[in-house]
Amino acid sequence: MVAYAKSFTNDVEFSPEDAGRSEPEFLYQVLERAIAAGATTVNIPDTVGYTTPSEFGALIKGIKENVPNIDQAIISVHGHNDLGLAVANFLEAVKNGARQLECTINGIGERAGNAALEELVMGLHVRRQYFNPFLGRPIDSEEPLTNIDTKQIYKTSRLVSNLTGMLVQPNKAIVGTNAFAHESGIHQDGVLKNKLTYEIMDAQLVGLTENQIVLGKHSGRNAFRTRLKELGYELTETDLNKAFVKFKEVADKKKEISDWDLEAIVHDEIQQAPDLFRLELVQVSCGSNARPTATVTLRTPEGEELIDAAIGTGPVDAVYKAINRVVNVPNQLIEFSVQSVTAGIDAIGEVTIRLKYQDRVFSGHAANTDIIVASAQAYVNALNRLYASLQNQQQQQQVVVNS
Repeated sequence: MVAYAKSFTNDVEFSPEDAGRSEPEFLYQVLERAIAAGATTVNIPDTVGYTTPSEFGALIKGIKENVPNIDQAIISVHGHNDLGLAVANFLEAVKNGARQLECTINGIGERAGNAALEELVMGLHVRRQYFNPFLGRPIDSEEPLTNIDTKQIYKTSRLVSNLTGMLVQPNKAIVGTNAFAHESGIHQDGVLKNKLTYEIMDAQLVGLTENQIVLGKHSGRNAFRTRLKELGYELTETDLNKAFVKFKEVADKKKEISDWDLEAIVHDEIQQAPDLFRLELVQVSCGSNARPTATVTLRTPEGEELIDAAIGTGPVDAVYKAINRVVNVPNQLIEFSVQSVTAGIDAIGEVTIRLKYQDRVFSGHAANTDIIVASAQAYVNALNRLYASLQNQQQQQQVVVNS
């Protein structure tokens, strides 16, 4: 099969499943044959996240020393994080000859996920002097060890989180909201005197910036556009107008708008689902001795206005039941999460949900200072993706029948 693949392309990767638990002597033979057949990359996977760093490093070292034609291929590694060791395993693999690391943004992946790209990149960047000799470089070389633009890491993490509906835990290394926060008094004192006391990397390295312009309800479109450009957002005029309207709505409720607020606004406005059902109104009534009741108004793709109400175990449950009555698309809510973008009682709340329909999952995301409104909008976004998918299936079936 390697030889067959080689007849179509010059770059073929061969990956022996569960190499981390295979007999090394047999693995050496298989890799030698695969390279001889034309494989240019041999990928060594820890498929079930079983190995420890010393074991994985020894495996890569053994391959380097015992596969005669290994110099004709790049050694790649692929690892799962079932024991929380994927990144450590990869860094040990680099020391022993691996030159391609198969990883994911935010460490997402099957089961406990895969090795996290941001942790690997910054681990190699921050500890360059340690890793340089293993890559044949002078110990004091400042040459980057990867081609990743580190300043795009944070924004990419946010993008992936929004699109997949998988939130990043606050204490996640590199990209978590608390990754550069200091609560301990002695830590705060040390950082104020010298950042290097308790910070091993500059937050700006991964794309986090300090506020240079304070935006508020009196800020104009030019200041808004300028700040977004500084944050790396180049919006079309249409997207800018949509984001600016949302900015003004938020600014009327918050005294100052942070960079994180701006990012939430941009993501909420320009990364929406297909605009089929539109949320026009959501109103709830709840309290300690009241039955949570919600009224919603949605506009259909045909422009028809639909209103319904429902009672739930809580305000969000009531809202979702009312929306379901209007949209009438079967689904199963499998995840609901709320996260504050910034500190403070007036913080924007980001809501991420995931719906399941048959064997497919659809995510929705929204941000608002009112988490009930954000919850409703996120749900409608997910339902729109589900509804659009069902429409596409119906159209494809019609095409097949007609043909």
